[in-house]
Amino acid sequence: MEGEGVIKHKAYARAGLLGNPSDVYYGNTISFSLANFSATVILHPSNDLLIQPHPVHDFVRFTSLPQLVNRLNNEGYYGGVRLLMAICKVFHNYCKENAITLIEKNFTLSYDTNIPRQTGLSGSSAIVCAALNCLLDFYDVRHLIKVEVRPGLVLAAENELGIVAGLQDRVAQVYGGLVYMDFSEENMDKVGHGVYEPLDVNLLPPLHLIYAENPSDSGKVHSQVRQRWLNGEEFIVSSMKEVANLAKEGRKALEKKDYSKLAALMNRNFDLRRSMFGDAALGDLNIKMVEVARKVGAASKFTGSGGAVVVYCPHGDSQWRSCCRILFPWDSQIKFLQEEYNQVAFVLQPIELVLSRLNDRLNK
Repeated sequence: MEGEGVIKHKAYARAGLLGNPSDVYYGNTISFSLANFSATVILHPSNDLLIQPHPVHDFVRFTSLPQLVNRLNNEGYYGGVRLLMAICKVFHNYCKENAITLIEKNFTLSYDTNIPRQTGLSGSSAIVCAALNCLLDFYDVRHLIKVEVRPGLVLAAENELGIVAGLQDRVAQVYGGLVYMDFSEENMDKVGHGVYEPLDVNLLPPLHLIYAENPSDSGKVHSQVRQRWLNGEEFIVSSMKEVANLAKEGRKALEKKDYSKLAALMNRNFDLRRSMFGDAALGDLNIKMVEVARKVGAASKFTGSGGAVVVYCPHGDSQWRSCCRILFPWDSQIKFLQEEYNQVAFVLQPIELVLSRLNDRLNK
């Protein structure tokens, strides 16, 4: 909080480490929040309820028709105002349905974000998550809405707008830090959400993030994977089970700090996704991000559905050395990656981790 009556919350970008996209197929995932990028929402009491447009992301004034068209081509039609409105509606309805009384008072919501668009880093849900935290504190109902329920509220707000979203994204943003998630059918049917277990972020090795400055070729070809899974196609069903199992194995590898195993699991995760979805759906730029990393012996996979990649450069691990065609010293790997990515308009940066917020008063 800052200032009298003013409430401010921040939610961070999210990266899937292992298991995605099995979260929407009754699978398992490991995800973490990263401090490199975040969204901030500020709430202050006001006479009327006001959702404040962002001067950049909700820009509606243009110098010409070509500028407007260029803006829509690069940024899309929508900013964050609709996200704030959607979570307000979902929050109100949830409280009403669960007999949670809200005091009659109004507020003004504003937001800011530096999460790159279309990078699979959950930029939309970060805005929604931060806004939800503001509402919980403003109405003093945080203790009445359990932490495990909150990711579902964030997802419901995005669904309200027709945004296609997985289950794991909001969990990492609500909990913070590194989280293991079990979305088994039994759990989903019994309690309506997954079972979430925070892990120690210190179990993670140094990781890097690569994202495209212009991720325009991502997701242009519609995938039929979901329908094929619903139809019971053996290849898709078995592959998705294997993807889910990678998260289970990855948890064990992290607990043992077996990073050569982690690297192999990361690579396998991407290979399985590629075999199921196909190159046309993944996009040439996205595949290029992964292949350049592998060229120098680094492990890599999508953080989400495309647009960004999480990379692990091994520190001369002898086990990894024996299974890798080419091995550069760690510093050389990073330098080479930087040079390669600069040539194709990709950004490479070390990942800054976020500690879990579970012990913070915000999530009690």
